[in-house]
Amino acid sequence: MMKKKIISASKASLVLLLCQMVSALDVPLDSKLLEELSQPPTITQQSPKDYIVDPRENIVIQCEAKGKPPPSFSWTRNGTHFDIDKDAQVTMKPNSGTLVINIMNGGKAEAYEGVYQCTARNERGAAISNNIVIRPSRSPLWTKEKLEPNQVREGDSLVLHCRPPVGLPPPIIFWMDNAFQRLPQSERVSQGLNGDLYFSNVQPEDTREDYICYARFNHTQTIQQKQPISVKVFSTKPVTERQPVLLTPTGSTSTKVELRGNVLLLECIAAGLPTPVIRWIKEGGELPANRTFFENFKKTLKIVDVSEADSGNYKCIARNTLGSAHHVISVTVKAAPYWITAPRNLVLSPGEDGTLICRANGNPKPDISWLANGVPIAIAPEDPSRKVDGDTIIFSQVQERSSAVYQCNASNEYGYLLANAFVNVLAEPPRILTAANKLYQVIADSPALLDCAYFGSPKPEIEWFKGVKGSILRGNEYIFHDNGTLEIPVAQKDGSGTYTCVARNELGKIQNEVQLEVKDPTMIIKQPEYKVIQRYGQVSFECIIKHDSTLLPTVIWLKDNGELPDDERFLVGKDNLTIMNVTDKDDGTYTCIVNTTLDSVSASAVLTVVAAPPTPAIIYARPNPPFDLELTGQLERSVELSWVPGDENNSPITNFVIEYEDGLHEPGVWHHQTEVPGTQTTVQLKLSPYVNYSFRVIAVNEIGRSQPSEPSEQYLTKSANPDENPSNVQGIGSEPDNLVITWESLTGFQSNGPGLQYKVSWRQKDVDDEWTSVIVANVSKYIVSGTPTFVPYEIKVQALNDLGYAPEPAEVIGHSGEDLPMVAPGNVQVHVINSTLAKVHWDTVPLKTVRGHLQGYKVYYWKVQSLSRRSRRHVEKKILTFRGNKTFGMLPGLEPYSSYKLNVRVVNGKGEGPASPDKVFKTPEGVPSSPSFLKITNPTLDSLTLEWGSPTHPNGVLTSYILKFQPINNTHELGPLVEIRIPANESSLILKNLNYSTRYKFYFNAQTSVGSGSQITEEAVTIMDEAGFLRPAVGAGKVQPLYPRIRNVTTAAAETYANISWEYEGPDHVNFYIEYGVAGSKEDWKKEIVNGSRSFFVLKGLTPGTAYKVRVGAEGLSGFRSSEDVFETGPAMASRQVDIATQGWFIGLMCAVALLILILLIVCFIRRNKGGKYPVKEKEDAHADPEIQPMKEDDGTFGEYSDAEDHKPLKKGSRTPSDRTVKKEDSDDSLVDYGEGVNGQFNEDGSFIGQYSGKKEKEPAEGNESSEAPSPVNAMNSFV
Repeated sequence: MMKKKIISASKASLVLLLCQMVSALDVPLDSKLLEELSQPPTITQQSPKDYIVDPRENIVIQCEAKGKPPPSFSWTRNGTHFDIDKDAQVTMKPNSGTLVINIMNGGKAEAYEGVYQCTARNERGAAISNNIVIRPSRSPLWTKEKLEPNQVREGDSLVLHCRPPVGLPPPIIFWMDNAFQRLPQSERVSQGLNGDLYFSNVQPEDTREDYICYARFNHTQTIQQKQPISVKVFSTKPVTERQPVLLTPTGSTSTKVELRGNVLLLECIAAGLPTPVIRWIKEGGELPANRTFFENFKKTLKIVDVSEADSGNYKCIARNTLGSAHHVISVTVKAAPYWITAPRNLVLSPGEDGTLICRANGNPKPDISWLANGVPIAIAPEDPSRKVDGDTIIFSQVQERSSAVYQCNASNEYGYLLANAFVNVLAEPPRILTAANKLYQVIADSPALLDCAYFGSPKPEIEWFKGVKGSILRGNEYIFHDNGTLEIPVAQKDGSGTYTCVARNELGKIQNEVQLEVKDPTMIIKQPEYKVIQRYGQVSFECIIKHDSTLLPTVIWLKDNGELPDDERFLVGKDNLTIMNVTDKDDGTYTCIVNTTLDSVSASAVLTVVAAPPTPAIIYARPNPPFDLELTGQLERSVELSWVPGDENNSPITNFVIEYEDGLHEPGVWHHQTEVPGTQTTVQLKLSPYVNYSFRVIAVNEIGRSQPSEPSEQYLTKSANPDENPSNVQGIGSEPDNLVITWESLTGFQSNGPGLQYKVSWRQKDVDDEWTSVIVANVSKYIVSGTPTFVPYEIKVQALNDLGYAPEPAEVIGHSGEDLPMVAPGNVQVHVINSTLAKVHWDTVPLKTVRGHLQGYKVYYWKVQSLSRRSRRHVEKKILTFRGNKTFGMLPGLEPYSSYKLNVRVVNGKGEGPASPDKVFKTPEGVPSSPSFLKITNPTLDSLTLEWGSPTHPNGVLTSYILKFQPINNTHELGPLVEIRIPANESSLILKNLNYSTRYKFYFNAQTSVGSGSQITEEAVTIMDEAGFLRPAVGAGKVQPLYPRIRNVTTAAAETYANISWEYEGPDHVNFYIEYGVAGSKEDWKKEIVNGSRSFFVLKGLTPGTAYKVRVGAEGLSGFRSSEDVFETGPAMASRQVDIATQGWFIGLMCAVALLILILLIVCFIRRNKGGKYPVKEKEDAHADPEIQPMKEDDGTFGEYSDAEDHKPLKKGSRTPSDRTVKKEDSDDSLVDYGEGVNGQFNEDGSFIGQYSGKKEKEPAEGNESSEAPSPVNAMNSFV
């Protein structure tokens, strides 16, 4: 400890000495000089310190160095010499130290693990590389473990552990499902830094069996998969909310150590319900701005490029509505060594002094050690000119033998730094690096800089002379720079001539001559002047210059410091600028700039434009057509066309359009050739061979285009070989044994000569075969027969004419025709996922058996029989197509508890291949559908008889029926619920010990071993007493209600209206109303009053494509209403049906009917005046409007207009609501049975559109039918 203090104190005494030392030589970066100078080795390239290699590939350990003479290389391994000559697997690259270890030819990467170090050595020293630690990467398999399913209660937290295998480097972790889709993450579900999957609280949707953790090892490009983890969430009502609890880290405090410059990652993940929100703070300070980021839904705090100032306590706070939890992480930032001053190379002359300084910092503070030529300096050969003082080496009176490479090592427990710096002691005579007789040119009265770059050791002295044998230059009129440059601050004309630079040191002397030329300055002797010009006038600015005769000036004009407008009105002459036809926008400042290679001068003037005197109105029109077209300079591929412009009609011609006609191939058709500016009246036109050209010209101004000129004389160009080949060449077979080659033919214009033909060539690809060719004409297709099935061909089509061939065409790849695949997919396996979904797997077929472009696979599957009914039915095969080279597919929509068969076929462009053998699989049981019907008959004082039908789709073996029922009081409140389990083989039940005169509501459903199916409901009433029991009339089957009720509210919706109908039981003469609103809306119900006591109503003015809620109420019954029904209007139709009221024949018919009615009214009026009485009048007096007449209680008819047939009971199959729909509880019929949909089936007056499609009615249900009165619409339906 005392020794360290003494050394530190001695450093202060050396400061003065170091300041007085001669600075080291600077070696110019001159390539030729660097090649000639001796130099110790310098490491230029090396492998990283921690080098992880791919065990499957050759190991390349880099070590490159430079030096003069070129260095030799050697290696150590684990601290001892590594003799590469004794290992056949190891080679060193020529002129390099880079090692190549041959792993791919039998070597084992593990055998070459270790610490390697390279040494580059020449006669002036030795440089060493870092210690390079070689480790092969590892991607071990997952440890086998038995994973138990996770049973979790809804709302609880859950952690799915990944525990990946330890790899080198560590793997990247991610979670996916069986379909290789990343599992979605959120504030509730997220992956931790350790790879585990955290659930703050689980929800029912988290139930799944395929939580799979994947580990990706990037170095070996492999992915390891953990066994799937199953999670099942079971629900408990209600779900208990919980305040936050930290899942990670545990406890209240923890510590974290991070290195300076790294990324600091802190993590907090909490459990709780509702899902907690995470917040981060730094105790006693602020989070660093611009370096702080939040990741993983703020569960991870990320601080980049950390420093010692980031040490401190970081608190994460998890909070929800029930409370909060927190954790404090104490962060300490340590530091591996880092440079403050790295040692730099020294180039010294013999006898000079110098220093190497190596200063580094770290936490803890690093130790500094020195090496000389790779050997610790304490045991290195003695050098009397060298003295080590801690982090500094002091050199005094060095000699050439002092040249060496020194290494500084700064290390602490977190790492090390190693730097090479050489001391190169050179004794070199002077050299001048500036080229001999270099010419310098300057303008008089400006500075001149004459270079004399030099090098020598010791550092040479520089002197300048004027002329070859002139006197030495001295005085204030010259400045001498340290780099040898001579500066003449103010050069004069008489300063031109030869200047000589002399460099000398104790080892020699050298000189060099340069030339200086002083030029006359450039001047503007007549500058542009201020101008005022009237609009549409002409103005000119002068710019006359004087310059040195040896310099070439260029003149540039600017307007407002920008380029002149691209306008032909601006004419730039040798000494002036002229503007024609001046306009207001020409106002501005015009500048003349004169540039030479040595100087630049400029002068400016302002132009002001004023209004011109009034002029007569000008009439603008299109230009007249050009005339006098003339062809000159006719060549094979070009001609010159000239013309005379027509009158421009007060609007300047902006451009001319040239068109051509090909009188040989397309006479009468004119094509665009080119366009030229309006100032141009000649043009050189490019021509194609074998075309009979005529040309015409069209002038264009701002008003429009002129008429075309008269055509020029014709010019027929000579024939030539075709310049191009057909395009869009393809080869596609139409049959298994042919190849159809097609192309787009050349036009006559493209033919370049007579006798256009095509050379079609082909040969089989990848087969050593000669080209087969055929020449055809006037076609764009050729069929090659007798080819093998679906093989690739190389194809080319070349154009030719009577003069020869076009250039060699490009080859395209085509295929001969496809044939049906030969082989069926094998190893077909079926995995039944649930009662309605299965997954099918198969092996791909060999591509050579596909015999075509593989398009995919088709899976045919069909239901063989239902396992519950054991009855076969018509087989309807279903087909699913899976595109591409897939090996599995999902089969949705299966029926539960059924036996299926399937097969798989491969598909190409020709069709399907043979089917694989049929694979039989069975679906498990599901829940049944609702019972087909539920009837309640034979009411007594305390009993009711229930009859039911088995479910239409049992979806398994029925285990029982579940009957639940409960009484309903006068205010429609429900009483206690009673549940009865009934054997599956029963179809009726007598319920006894019921309360008399009580309404009951029944819920009935079937069960399989999987669970309960959907239920069917019904209501019934026990009778009041035996004396007061009125037996139902013949044909009646349902119990008469005791309390009023509205039921079976049905809707039939069109686009903007809906037909509402209902059934009513209760007192007569009740006024109904309709309440409706948008489904899901909180707006108040809208109310519509029903006219009379009708049981139907039309709601109008609805919005298309909108869901509505509706209910029916009765006035005067204590606000009694029906249950709600929901319907949706139809979408807006693109086109409406033709309104019959707009048709002419209908208007005519209505007029005729109106005329007949008028005649009848006149006859009636005459007869009435005569005292007669019209029979119908008596009926009208006796009966009001039948639409508002109350129904008779005994037969449900409408007054005297009732037909005798109305006294018959209506069949259940024929009784439908007015919208022609039947609810699922009432019938299995649907509108599909009648061939019509719902939308658009009613006119706005509620009438039905169309007729039944002829479907038979349902058979009448057993037992007596209801005697309740049908609605008016139902009564009308009974007549259909």
